[in-house]
Amino acid sequence: MAVFSLSDFADHEQVVFCSDDKSGLKAIIAVHNSNLGPALGGCRMWPYASEEEAVRDVLRLSRGMTYKSAMANLKLGGGKSVIIGNPRTQKTPELLAAFARALENLNGRYIAAEDSGTSVADMKYMAQFTAHVAG
Repeated sequence: MAVFSLSDFADHEQVVFCSDDKSGLKAIIAVHNSNLGPALGGCRMWPYASEEEAVRDVLRLSRGMTYKSAMANLKLGGGKSVIIGNPRTQKTPELLAAFARALENLNGRYIAAEDSGTSVADMKYMAQFTAHVAG
């Protein structure tokens, strides 16, 4: 898959691929725009059929979050994250902690919130490992 040539990649500032063998984490974080502030967007956990499908989804959704933040007059940009996996069978405390550590490595450039497959309780759990969650 040629990520840089995907039409959805246009105008994105940063795309981060995260993995952790111990927990099974496979995630993608996309920052579309941070002109107004840190990128805000949901963290979706979904059993994507392919990595390409996950990349296309996170790119499309992060762009949409830029516009949502701007329309709400928030001092925030747009971003999104996806964790590849079935939330009913693959979501574990270890996986959430690994994802939180990946968020922490971005130093506040992206703030994750709940979305499909994640919950407010998940965000509260991840807050033990990073300040860069909301919900």
